[in-house]
Amino acid sequence: MPKSKRARVYNLTQVTKKTREQKEKLFENIRESIPKFQHCFVFSVDNMRNNYLKDVRRELSDSRLFFGKTKLTARALGTTPEEAQADGIDKLSPYLTGTVGLLFTNRPPAEIQAYFSNLSQVDFARAGTVATRTFVIPPGVVYSTGGEVPAEHDVPVAHTLEPELRRLNVPTRMVKGKVVLGSIDEATGEVSGEGHTVCKEGEVLDSRQTRLLKMFSVCLSEFKVQLLAYWSAETGAVTELVAPPAKKPASAKKAGSGKKGKTETEDEEEEEEDVDAMEDDE
Repeated sequence: MPKSKRARVYNLTQVTKKTREQKEKLFENIRESIPKFQHCFVFSVDNMRNNYLKDVRRELSDSRLFFGKTKLTARALGTTPEEAQADGIDKLSPYLTGTVGLLFTNRPPAEIQAYFSNLSQVDFARAGTVATRTFVIPPGVVYSTGGEVPAEHDVPVAHTLEPELRRLNVPTRMVKGKVVLGSIDEATGEVSGEGHTVCKEGEVLDSRQTRLLKMFSVCLSEFKVQLLAYWSAETGAVTELVAPPAKKPASAKKAGSGKKGKTETEDEEEEEEDVDAMEDDE
């Protein structure tokens, strides 16, 4: 029997690529900011989160922050002395790779460095993140933090979560209305069995592991901004704070790409980093 069309789910949300007009606007905004500010910083972001980036924008409201595709950003600044929009600013190009952005500001460099050195926000890890430590759910009654705090300061997980835990490969069961891992001697109350290892330090997390970590309120990600270098209008010099990443040789790129018949423009578009972050629309 054919499926009823009335049961079909229609998604009303749409995610579209940025138009050429939006890219041109970002390009022009970057170029317009160069003569207005004394310093231009290149920064990288670990564990990008849009809400934390918005907080940075609010804190530095007298500055301008741009986060877009790296090749477009490099072209806006100029990649050679002949194309540079200001003396020496083209020397920032080697740092424009990966998840990076630009910060234009008139604040002293020391103040900007101090602000970002103290900026750190913990958050739940996403799939693909490398675990910073091992997390094991201990045997016995399963508590809401998975043993992260003493049992007397914690509460058992709700019984409604037990099917979800089993679905996520945690071998739990119900004992007298409580979710239990392993076994408990009813007479003595002794716990036997092994705990369940959710993740080990250094391994790449998958979606099942990140779901479990979130269930037990374990944060393994840290949003942090690292300043790589900055340009000063007064001297035209670029001050390096972190060495730029080494570029792969062109021969290695060709050997690994395996793509044929594509134009130069198409290849550049594929190589550009598309970051899940808002651009400065001021």
